[in-house]
Amino acid sequence: MKSLLGHSRTRRLLRALLILALAWLALSWLVVLVLRFVPPWTSAVMLERRVGAVVHGEKDFRLRHRWVPWNEVSPWVPLAMVAGEDQKFPYHHGFDFDSIQDAMDAADDGRRLRGASTISQQTAKNLFLWNGRSFVRKGLEAYFTVLIEATWPKQRILEVYMNVAELGDGVYGVGAASDVYFGVPPGRLGPEQASRLAAVLPSPRRLHADRPSAYVQRRAAWIQQQMSRLGGPGYVEGGAPARAPH
Repeated sequence: MKSLLGHSRTRRLLRALLILALAWLALSWLVVLVLRFVPPWTSAVMLERRVGAVVHGEKDFRLRHRWVPWNEVSPWVPLAMVAGEDQKFPYHHGFDFDSIQDAMDAADDGRRLRGASTISQQTAKNLFLWNGRSFVRKGLEAYFTVLIEATWPKQRILEVYMNVAELGDGVYGVGAASDVYFGVPPGRLGPEQASRLAAVLPSPRRLHADRPSAYVQRRAAWIQQQMSRLGGPGYVEGGAPARAPH
């Protein structure tokens, strides 16, 4: 009798866990589907930064964010971000396996750990997750990346990314960054300004687009070269060449 009761409880527990898992899958996909059409009013990384400011008593902290639709942003901005962060973005399905392999080889050789996250992965992390390097977070990042790539067109992924990416301490998205750093609408940003925004993405709280260090200037110059090599704004607007860059 006790054995039967134990099996019954186990079945009920497994059934409840299955229902919870299915509910999680359905809810997470529904959120991603809604965000294909509705601008996110905030993101997980913005909420994390707000909480961190409160916990550390940063009384002067101010979070700046303003959503700007694709057609109101200079075409140089998405191109600069792709040139600097993920040149294979128009071609991959969320993951750049060549870059992942290169990063693993570098780690095996004892060299400095290289980032291998695509713009799709960074969008998933910024929007839904927290900063960190745990396996749990990376697993969830991969899950949301698959959902985003399956649900959103490439232009939407890039539109959300350039609106939620951290571009300075408390400065999120191209709308706020263009106001704070250059004093112009995002639609009037030129190639040099766009490349400087993209240049700070590896470390936006340490690097400054308005007061560029020698490193930022060198990286911005390299990004502008890559923007030219990719063929200009058409690369991210449907006019990309037939083959991905090597």
